[in-house]
Formats: sequence, C-alpha cells, structure tokens
Amino acid sequence: MENKKINIVIVDDHPIVIEGLKMMLNNQLHFSVSESFTTGSEIMGFIRSHKADIILLDITLPDANGTELCREIKKISPDTSVIMFSNRSERSIIMQSLQNGASGYILKNTSIDELVVCIQGAYSGNIVFCNETRQIISKPSLNDHPIPRLTKREKQILQMVAEGKTSMMIADELFLSPLTVDTHRKNLLQKFQVKNSTELITIALQQNMI
Repeated sequence: MENKKINIVIVDDHPIVIEGLKMMLNNQLHFSVSESFTTGSEIMGFIRSHKADIILLDITLPDANGTELCREIKKISPDTSVIMFSNRSERSIIMQSLQNGASGYILKNTSIDELVVCIQGAYSGNIVFCNETRQIISKPSLNDHPIPRLTKREKQILQMVAEGKTSMMIADELFLSPLTVDTHRKNLLQKFQVKNSTELITIALQQNMI
C-alpha cells in the first residue's frame, strides 16, 4: 500500500456505528475517516464539492434507499468506490447494489480485519465482499428470486396454500378471519415477488420451503 492515506467517508443512520467505525478505521495506518453523515442528503451535498476514495454506505437511511443513493453518488463521482455496509442480507439487494455501481457489499457482523481487506481491495479497483456475502451470491439465483424471511404464521399458510386449501378453509382451521388469511396471502405474494398462488408455490418448491 502506498503512503497516501485512503480517504473514507461513512454514511450510517446510527451514530454509535459511525463512532465505532471511526475509532477502528482511524487506528489503521493507511486509513483516514474524513467525514461521516447520517442522511442521504448530507452525503449528496458533500460529494458535489468534495472527493472521497471510499464511501461506506448503509442501505437503510431516514431519507434515502442506499442502493438508489449509490447510483446517484457514482453519477457525480465515478472515481469514488462505494461499499455497501448493511445488515440486509437478501441476495436481490446485494445484486441491485452491484448493478447500481457499488464496489462491494459487506455485512455489519463482519470482522474489522475483513473490513480492512475489503476497503483496501475496493481502493485497488476490485469488487469486494465479506465471506458471508460471497456465500449468499454464490448460491443459485432461482431466477433472482430472493429467499424471503417468513413468520411462523406465513410458513403455516404457505404450506396450506400448497395443499390447495382455500382462504375460508385455512381460516376455519387456524381460527382466523378470512380477511386475515387473505392479508397473509397478499404478503406472501409480495415477499416472493410473484403475481399468483401458482407462481408462489413454484418458487417455494424451488427454494425447498414446502
């Protein structure tokens, strides 16, 4: 690594996360955290008149979606490497971030050693991932349908839909109102990103969820 310090900017809506990262990264010989922000509007204002080598960008901000923000940052500052730094582990979000120009995707439970290696890699022009992210994206895409996280009740209803039961039958069996069952069914369609029960069952079978 050359003598020049890598200029890092952190964007996260949790001040305690920012302070922890600052302390750990500033302890590294070749790193310097120059700025930190908690909103998308702040980083956009900054990047229009300043340069950053690396931006560590959270997905969930109070005024912006990190994946969309990444695309806007790269339009203004294409030489800046944006690394998504998030708790979100859905494959679809990871892939969307990369499509929008991110130089990597790191989960917040990663170690400081792994984070340091990823920052150095992104600075050198590489696409970087923590080990867990690499495992997530290496799995078959199943047409890029994410594997959703379901509640216990949603799993129950998914299984009953797969058995061909109607909302009325499910409602009677689970002592719920038909309206509640329909709400769960709509939520399942949204989570699986499908239009109807047939597609729902097909994807759920592919993902070994029923």
